[in-house]
Amino acid sequence: MENQKQYDLIIIGSGPAGLSAAIYAQRAKLETLIIEKELMSGGQVVNTYEVENYPGLKGINGFDLAMKFRTHAEELGAVFAEDEVTGIERLETGFKVVCAAHTHEAKAVIVATGATHRKLGVPGEDTFAGKGVSYCATCDGAFFRNKTTAVVGGGDVAVEDAIFLARMCEKVYVIHRRDELRAAKILQERLFALPNVELVWNSTVEQIHGTSSVEELEVKNKLTGETIRLKTDGVFIAVGIVPHSEIFAGLVETDEQGYLIAEEDGETSVPGIFAAGDVRTKQLRQIVTAASDGANALASVERWMLEQ
Repeated sequence: MENQKQYDLIIIGSGPAGLSAAIYAQRAKLETLIIEKELMSGGQVVNTYEVENYPGLKGINGFDLAMKFRTHAEELGAVFAEDEVTGIERLETGFKVVCAAHTHEAKAVIVATGATHRKLGVPGEDTFAGKGVSYCATCDGAFFRNKTTAVVGGGDVAVEDAIFLARMCEKVYVIHRRDELRAAKILQERLFALPNVELVWNSTVEQIHGTSSVEELEVKNKLTGETIRLKTDGVFIAVGIVPHSEIFAGLVETDEQGYLIAEEDGETSVPGIFAAGDVRTKQLRQIVTAASDGANALASVERWMLEQ
C-alpha cells in the first residue's frame, strides 16, 4: 500500500482567513493543501452584496472580493480539495485530517472553518425558512421591494441589515430585546434618521405565523408581558453567529460559545493546530480581521516548525 502523503500544512476552510493563510503559505514555500466543503471559496462574504469597509476596495461585491482572494492564492500555486473534514487525529509526526472522501496528513493544521448564523429557535422559523425567514438581508432583500420587513437583533449586522432594507422596503421594524442597540454609534445614527424604520424595544419574537409564507410576527414585550402581532412579509434574523467548531471541540480547547480559544497568534491548546478567522475567540469578526488572522496564523506555523 502506498504511504499517505504528508503535507507541511493543511488549511481547513477557504474564507478570507483560510485564503489569506494560503497566500502566505505559498510565499513561505510550504507544501499546503486547502480543504473546502462548499462549492466555492469565500465563506460568508460570498453572500455579501456590498463590502464597504475593506481597505482599498470600498463598495466591492462580496462574491467578487472572495474570487479575488481565491485567484490570488491559485496564481501562487495553492492546491485546493473539495471535501468535508470530519475529524483530526494526532500522529507522532503531525496530524491526520479525516474527510468524507479522503484522508490527508500534515505537520500542522490551520482551522479556518468560520461560523454560521444563529437561529431564534421559535415556532415557524424552520417552517418558513426561505419563505420569508432569512439570515442574509443582502442576499434576499430584493425579494421584499416595496414590502414590510422586520429585523431581529441589535448589533452591527442587524442595524446594517435594517439600513439596507430601508432603501427598498416600504417599512422596516427592528425588534430588539433591550432598550438600546449594541451597534456602532455611526450605524445607530443612520438608522434613527430613516423615516420608514420603527424600533420595537424590549421585545422578543415568540412565533412566526403565515400560510405559504411569513405573514405575521408574534412579539412579546419583556417588561409588560403584552403580546402584539406585526404584519410583515419577511423577517431577517441577525442575533449572532455560531462557530463551525463541533468536530474540533474534543481535541482543541473552546470557550462556552464553542469558539476555539486562540489569541492573535492563532495558537490553540494543541501545539501544531492553529485557528484563524471567525472560528476563534476574538473581539471583532470582519473580513479584514479574518485576513489578518490568516497571516498571523501562518507566521505562527513557520515559527512552530522551526522550533520542532
